[in-house]
Amino acid sequence: MTVLQEFRAFISRGNVIDLAVGIIIGAAFTAIVNSLVNDILMPPLGFLMGGLDFSNYFVALSLEQYTTLEEAKKAGVATINYGLFINAVIKFLIVGFAIFILVKQVNRFRAKEEAKPTPTPPQELLLAEIRDLLKAQTKAGVPAE
Repeated sequence: MTVLQEFRAFISRGNVIDLAVGIIIGAAFTAIVNSLVNDILMPPLGFLMGGLDFSNYFVALSLEQYTTLEEAKKAGVATINYGLFINAVIKFLIVGFAIFILVKQVNRFRAKEEAKPTPTPPQELLLAEIRDLLKAQTKAGVPAE
C-alpha cells in the first residue's frame, strides 16, 4: 500500500471526520464563550466589585506609571498582564463547566438507551424451545433420537 493510499484510508475514516467537525464546532463555541465572558459576565462582575475591570490589571516593567494597559502598550513597555490571565481562567472554567454539562447530558441519554432491554433473537427463542423439549423428553424417560 502506498503512502497516498494509506493517507486516503486514514482521512476517510469516520474518526478523522468526527474530529474535524468537533474542531470546527469548538471554534464556534469559543467565540460564543468569549462573548459570554466579555459581554455578559465580566461587566456585572466588575460592577459588583466596584467597577473592577480585570483586563486593565497589569504590571508595567518600567519605572513609569501607566493607568491603562492600552497606554502602556502604546508606549512600547513590556507588561505582565495578570488581569487578562484572570479573564482567560474564567473563560476556561466556563468552557469546562459547559462541556461537563454537555457530557453529563449525553451520558444520561446513553444510559437510557442502554437500559432498554434488547429483544431476544428468534433463533435463540427456537433453540431455547428445542432445549426445553429435549429436557422434558429426558425427564419423561423418552430416549433422544
